[in-house]
Parts: sequence; structure tokens; C-alpha cells
Amino acid sequence: MRLFMETSHPDCRLTLPKPCRLPAPCGLPCELKLGPERHAVLELGSLARLAIMAVPGSRGPFLQQAHELFAQVRCIVERQQVPLTPTTLMVFLRDGHDEEACRRVIGEQFGEAAPVTTCVVQPPCCGAALGIELWALGGPEVKVERFSPEILAVESDGIRWIYGGGIRSAQPGADPYRESIAAFQLLERQLAQAGVGFDRVVRTWIYVNGITDHENENGLQRYQELNRARSDFYRNIAFGADRKAPTANGIIYPASTGIGTRGRHMDLACVALDTQRPDVFILPLENPQQTPAYDYQAVYSPQSPKFSRAMAVVQGRFVAFLVSGTASIVDSRTVHPGDPVRQTEQTIDNIERLIAPDNLARLGLPGAGASLRDIAKLRVYVKNPGDYLACRRVVERRLPKAPALYLCADVCRPDLLVEIEAVAFAPYRPHGTPATPQ
Repeated sequence: MRLFMETSHPDCRLTLPKPCRLPAPCGLPCELKLGPERHAVLELGSLARLAIMAVPGSRGPFLQQAHELFAQVRCIVERQQVPLTPTTLMVFLRDGHDEEACRRVIGEQFGEAAPVTTCVVQPPCCGAALGIELWALGGPEVKVERFSPEILAVESDGIRWIYGGGIRSAQPGADPYRESIAAFQLLERQLAQAGVGFDRVVRTWIYVNGITDHENENGLQRYQELNRARSDFYRNIAFGADRKAPTANGIIYPASTGIGTRGRHMDLACVALDTQRPDVFILPLENPQQTPAYDYQAVYSPQSPKFSRAMAVVQGRFVAFLVSGTASIVDSRTVHPGDPVRQTEQTIDNIERLIAPDNLARLGLPGAGASLRDIAKLRVYVKNPGDYLACRRVVERRLPKAPALYLCADVCRPDLLVEIEAVAFAPYRPHGTPATPQ
């Protein structure tokens, strides 16, 4: 049933199941209900992960599309060899007015076992009313704790992952600085329910309403005001202080995506890591051909964006790569303006260099690293709907097997046409004695 790719390491396998062709619980063959759907199964030691990227196959009324999509998603989860618990769900809507109906459908399908859900208005490029990204986890020793609809924790093998989502600013319409601060504070309070501080966060998603709009007397974009708020909020947070690799220099910032949404609100989601295992640690990654975002000149943003290009999370004998939203930037400048194809190529080149073994060795972690073949899933944000097919052809040529979701979303610079984020997994083979955290 599995045909994707496998590493040669028995504790880190990444496989792609063939499309399901057995009758679904609703009685319809699965392939009649989904559009282009891809899902990856990852076996990481005793922990199994499932990533599903999907859109509905029909183009009927919203509820029809939603019921078809979530019935199929549940079907895929239930047919895995290991019982899995849905943990996080991202829903990308064409129309924000459909969110309430969508959440009712999610409740009907998952009940009390509903994953942490974030809904944003980012229309799927294919024209569907919605698209989803769902992660489910399972294994013999997996323990799941639910603290609120917005916070869930999964513990396995001495590693505790905390997932936050659906964090929405309580101040819609406020100036972007205050709205951003309020959203970060709300996320911090939610994480506290799971017994962790913001310093444990390794990955964030920030969906910015009107990201390039100018709503400031100083002429600053909403994204630039987000950067000011993020800088102020992060100022006294020591991210990963007790979990960082010995070679991690300077201040650590989480990996992040800051992307536009057509909704009225700013929405946040995150992943946090809590563990005492000595062989689990983090290493922020930077691309040698790019200026770190936190060192950008003020011409791009008076307060630079505080995030790492990616976060490598070493977990014993494998590494998870959490790749931030990446665009066609070399040094700190946009390259190939006006050309979506070349921007897509450059973006993939940047991701490839970022996670490559020679870059990990440069950053003091030999024996780690990944290739494009190790990518478990992608999100591709396309600014102009007319560029979708051209961008997709590039992605499918460069990453033919990676599950991907294509979304219409504004990017943080007017001349950037494409942004891509990714997750990859690869074995860790340290040379000599494995590194330990500080």
C-alpha cells in the first residue's frame, strides 16, 4: 500500500499511500469525492504521523464540498494500520462567511476528538470552496491531552509536543500593532494551560489580515507593524534556552510563516516542544545565501522580522525540519520580480540549500541534513491566481511526490509572488559522539 520514499534508516521512514479505492463509510468510492489529494505517512521510531493535504472533488454548494471532504479525511485516518488521533487541522476557506458552517461539519465528523482547528480565508487556487491540512499521530505509547479547543498536547517517548491553533485576536479592526500584541498574549495564555511558556515555541503561523495595507500615520504596512509588535513581545523571551544545540549561536527565534489572509482577523497557530531527553535539541537554520530575516535593514521593515529560516529539531536518530515561509530572496533583496516561474524555482532552491547536509555541517551539526525528497508536505502561497498553474508545474517537477496545497494569499512584499513552507524528516547520523544540548 506504500510507494513514496524510504530512507535507509529503519527508525525514519516516509511513505506515501496509494489512493484509497475501497468503499468509504458513506458508500462512495474515495476517488469520486476528493480533488487532487496527497497524504504522507511517517514512521518515526514508535510514533506514526499522517499528513493529509486535500481539497474536495466537487464544486457544488459549500456544505456539499465540506461534507465530502471531511468524510474522506476521516476515512483516510481510520484506515491507517496504527490507530491515529487527529491533532491539528488547518482549514483554508474561499469565503469567511462559511466558517461557522465548516466548524459544525468538523464537529459532526470528529465529535469530542476534534483536532485543534484554525480557519483562515485563503482560497484554494483550484477554485474549491475549502482546502485542508490535517495531521494525525499515533503509536503504542502516545498520550493525548486536550486543554481547550485551542490547545492540545501529545506525548511519546519522553517528548511532549504542544499544538496551538485558532488563536484569534480579540481586537479585530484595532491598529495592527495592538491587534498583534493581543494575539500573542492570548496565545501565551493558552500555552500556559498546558504548562509551558512561550519560550518553548519552535514554530508559528501568523495570518495577517490585509498584510500589505498601509494603516499607519507613518505609512507602515500592517506586516511591518506586526514585526514591531513581535519584536517587542519577543524581547525578553529566551527561546529554547535549555534545548538548543551547543553550536547554536546568539538569540534563537522560532521558525515562522507570516502570510496574508482575506479575513477580518489576525489568526495564530504554533507548535511548542517540551522534553528533558538529552538527545532532543533544536538548531535554528539560516541559508548562507540569504541575510537572516532578523538582520534585515530598516528599508524592509523598521523592526526586522524575528524568525529563523527553519528550525531543525533533533529527536534521537532523526531530525524534523520545520521550514519557514520562504520566498525568492537572495541576500535580503527580491530576485526575479514579475516572473512567478523563476521566483518559484528560486524559492525551492532556497529551501533545498537551507536543509542540505552541507548547511547543517556548516552550522555545526554534521550527520544531519535532508534533500527535497525528504519533504513530507508543502504549502504553496500564490499571490496572483493567474500564476497558479505555472507555479504548480515548477513545484511538481522539482518535488513530484510531495503532498502540496496551493492557496491564494498575499505575500509580505509587493514584489514577491510566491511563498512556500515545508516540513521534512531525515535520519540523524552524528559523527562520533552525538551532540547534547546545553
